[in-house]
Amino acid sequence: METIDIARLKSGEVNLGTSIMAVQFKDGVVVGADSRTTTGSYIANRVTDKLTHVHDRIYCCRSGSAADTQAIADIVHYYLQLHTQMNGEPPSVHTAATMFQKLCYDNKDALSAGIIVAGWDKEAGPSVYNIPLGGGLFKQPWAIGGSGSTYVYGYCDATYKEGWNRDETVEFVKNTLALAMSRDGSSGGVIRMCVITEDKVERLFVPGDQLPKFWQGKEVLGFDSKKDAELAGAVAMAVDA
Repeated sequence: METIDIARLKSGEVNLGTSIMAVQFKDGVVVGADSRTTTGSYIANRVTDKLTHVHDRIYCCRSGSAADTQAIADIVHYYLQLHTQMNGEPPSVHTAATMFQKLCYDNKDALSAGIIVAGWDKEAGPSVYNIPLGGGLFKQPWAIGGSGSTYVYGYCDATYKEGWNRDETVEFVKNTLALAMSRDGSSGGVIRMCVITEDKVERLFVPGDQLPKFWQGKEVLGFDSKKDAELAGAVAMAVDA
């Protein structure tokens, strides 16, 4: 009887090699993500929606295996609907995050899933929870994840300020994701964002040709100015020992 080579299947699985983030502000949260899905070095989908609705005012951002994170989000969505029916009120963001964390931790050896849960509830107001690989649970004012996040931790640390309004937070998320996408080969496409407040959930979209632009350097193929040529021909000064 033939056996299935799990390691071989896993090596070619569809991955959300990704840039995701969520940021809390006074009246709500902003969640955002790029849209590139890869299978190895092949881009399987360039317009993926990595922001997943799990309840009326609660969303999650998914990174890792597309199949694993979709399955987890579907299970949590089911249990949150059940929770609402049984208790007669919507769940808190902490309840949703705890469900994600339990599923990720209990199955940590079988799953590839890094998830950020964010939203608004009447008990805590806006909140952001980070659940990295391994199934930890961390409440933070802002969280980033995925392969692109390693390029922008310094930018986030240097730029983030408490007390931002909606527009400032949206701009921060947009700039951070654009920087991550410009450096990380597994991130790219478009930026999708979601602003979650007590009153509504607002979807935002930034096309690939309208992403914020930053310094990108230039290719050096030779000397293209007289100044460069003069510098190249400069004679080194002798330095006394």
